[in-house]
Amino acid sequence: MTEKTRSPELDLAQNALQGLRSDLFHGALTYRPLPPLKPDTPLLQWIPDRLRKYAVWTPHTVVLAMALLTLAVAYTGTSAGYGGSRELAHIVIAGVPAATVALTLVRPVLAWWLSLGTTPVMVFLAGSSDFPWSAGSFVGHTAVMMVVAARTRPRTAAWTWLLTVLYSFLAEGTGTGYASNSGPLVVLSGIAVALVTLVTLNRDTRREVVAERTVTAVERDKRTLLEERTNIARELHDVVAHHMSVVAIQAEAAPYRVQNPPPELEQAFATIRENAVIALTELRRVLGVVRAQDYEAPDAPQPTLADIDRLLDNVRDTGLSVEKVVTGAVRELPQGVELSAYRIIQEALSNSLRHAPGATARVEIGHVLGGLGLRIVNGPATELVQPSPGAGHGITGMRERVTMLDGEMTAEATADGGYEVTVFLPVPVGTTETAGRVGTTETAGRVGAAEAAGVPATRPARETPGTPGTPGTPDTQGTTTVLSLDKPAGGDRA
Repeated sequence: MTEKTRSPELDLAQNALQGLRSDLFHGALTYRPLPPLKPDTPLLQWIPDRLRKYAVWTPHTVVLAMALLTLAVAYTGTSAGYGGSRELAHIVIAGVPAATVALTLVRPVLAWWLSLGTTPVMVFLAGSSDFPWSAGSFVGHTAVMMVVAARTRPRTAAWTWLLTVLYSFLAEGTGTGYASNSGPLVVLSGIAVALVTLVTLNRDTRREVVAERTVTAVERDKRTLLEERTNIARELHDVVAHHMSVVAIQAEAAPYRVQNPPPELEQAFATIRENAVIALTELRRVLGVVRAQDYEAPDAPQPTLADIDRLLDNVRDTGLSVEKVVTGAVRELPQGVELSAYRIIQEALSNSLRHAPGATARVEIGHVLGGLGLRIVNGPATELVQPSPGAGHGITGMRERVTMLDGEMTAEATADGGYEVTVFLPVPVGTTETAGRVGTTETAGRVGAAEAAGVPATRPARETPGTPGTPGTPDTQGTTTVLSLDKPAGGDRA
């Protein structure tokens, strides 16, 4: 059995009728008050602040002004028709089209229906010589359609105009003998509705573009933040992995430093080593989640403040004059702090190169009792600043590093047109980089390295009474398996 295909013309007509029913019938009685303008509307930016709170009601004022204009035109036409008598009746009759215009402030579609429905009545009550639109209905109905076009969708505006045209030509077909004014109304209202619709579409399009740009900017900032956090996680992985490996090595070697340690102590150190190995394994697994597919771990160690001079030399080679000042008692800091400080200085100098070509820069490193202070400042640009589409994310990365270490940061322009970045990274008093400096025997270190890497190693036999060897040290004849701390067997570097 063959399925009948519907005609595209039939579908188009059906959709059009559904739109007519939805726009002009279902929502005719909907209460839709006209909202005031938003304070950030570009039109209001030119108005003084003391008057801006009143200027937000400008659309309501315009609609009411159109209603007053309709009242004046309708009253003039009605008075002429009645010969200047019965003033109260004239005002009431003239107020009908004016009221429909004012009704668009709360119920625009209902106002259009009332304006169209009262049009034939107004012709006879006003005693107008024109047909089928009296002077008041002519102005009032055009104003109503303009407001409806501004407050509803373009499809609704098109339906109101088409039905108005249909009514005009059907009324002319009655053959009343009056002078017809359908042509002028159809042309004038069509032009007015088209202009208002175009302005409304342009306004809505601009709002959508602004909204999309805002969403795009927010998403870009979020993506940049996630990328910066991922980069920080990658860089700090080697630091944390080193410390966890050292913990495992020291826990493995500790029992060998005491002759005949109690079983409880051996079990405690074994538990410490096991937890350290588990933590190191989980760290590598997490890093595998955040690592990009094309990411390659660097072979060189992560930089520290000891590498700042090399960084400054590279920056000077690019044309930026940099001065370094170090104050306070220089001491070795935790590696994570030194890495973050190096990256912050690197990014700040990169921003100086990008946004202030030809300027001079100054890097200040202050070792204070409670932490590390950094200040990177550059003067104003002396050369033409080239556009940099990829710029704008350096500050985000620096703030992430500072936040990670519970520090403080300010980044702002200076009075002379330059830029200044000030950072304080707290370091508790007495905290230094001591990991790896606790003495361990070479054999125990190799054993811990192997097991921290996740590969079992052959442990040396502990000395027992009657066996050769130095008391308290492992037997040098024991065999070990030596692996790298940072590269587990059978896998890439984590």
